[in-house]
Amino acid sequence: MSERLNTEGLRYAQAVAETRSFSAAARAYGVTQPALSNGIAKLEERLGGKLFERSPRGVTPTDFGTRLLPLVERAVSALDAVAGEARRLTEPDDQKIRLGLSPLISQALVARAFSMVRDLPQPRDVVLREANMQDLREDLIAGRIDIILIPAVAAMPRYEHRVVDVEPMVVVTPDGDQCAPLELEEAGEAQFILVPDTCGLTTFTTQLFQAHEMPLNAYPGEAAGYQVLEEWTKLGLGSAMVPRSKLTSPDVPHRPLLDQGREVQISFEAVWNADAPLSADLLHLADGLAASR
Repeated sequence: MSERLNTEGLRYAQAVAETRSFSAAARAYGVTQPALSNGIAKLEERLGGKLFERSPRGVTPTDFGTRLLPLVERAVSALDAVAGEARRLTEPDDQKIRLGLSPLISQALVARAFSMVRDLPQPRDVVLREANMQDLREDLIAGRIDIILIPAVAAMPRYEHRVVDVEPMVVVTPDGDQCAPLELEEAGEAQFILVPDTCGLTTFTTQLFQAHEMPLNAYPGEAAGYQVLEEWTKLGLGSAMVPRSKLTSPDVPHRPLLDQGREVQISFEAVWNADAPLSADLLHLADGLAASR
């Protein structure tokens, strides 16, 4: 065990210990499950023993893991504390709030967040950054962003969460019928055009079908963005599921999506580090967004 322990492997192990799931931990860090498993395998090799056992009942720590994982958690917390204290010492008092956004976030929510930052007990400027979810998570972990607004589709262990918005989902249809609501069971018979799994929309769509034990009939191609989804539905290539705010116009043919008569909604959450230098302001911001939704 002469080699140094890899920080990434420690974080992966800590996430698996919290979620009791390799797949959930991988989603939390925005990496593939094989990448996470490989990182933990390298850590186990350097430690000299297995940390986890996998079985049909889930993931459980081994006896070796039971002794080591509390130390791993303390090590990860200590690393975060070092980074946090360094920021407190080096950043000026008139700190800006750096707000990361998934492209799926509505402009209305962005406007609310922008206004609330200006109305904090100590008014601050806000710096916006739109990026894919993996980059946003990595920047939050590294302290390059203070708080992120993302679809609530993957847990981030050890971070604070607050649901700040919900939006109804609609199905853009090629048949031009935008009056009658569409039940999820009926929607399952359609072919869906998807976008790259970076903003959270494809993850949400996949999880929705999985939760209802329905197969997702996906178009073999992939659209680059929400406007392309609409254009391709006009060509008859399939249907598309989007939050209502992402329609380019209310006149785009679409149908409200229902699950046994109830509106299907996507939730959005604020995620931040409770140990961040501006944690009090971040909590105030998240609570304000949650209260106003």
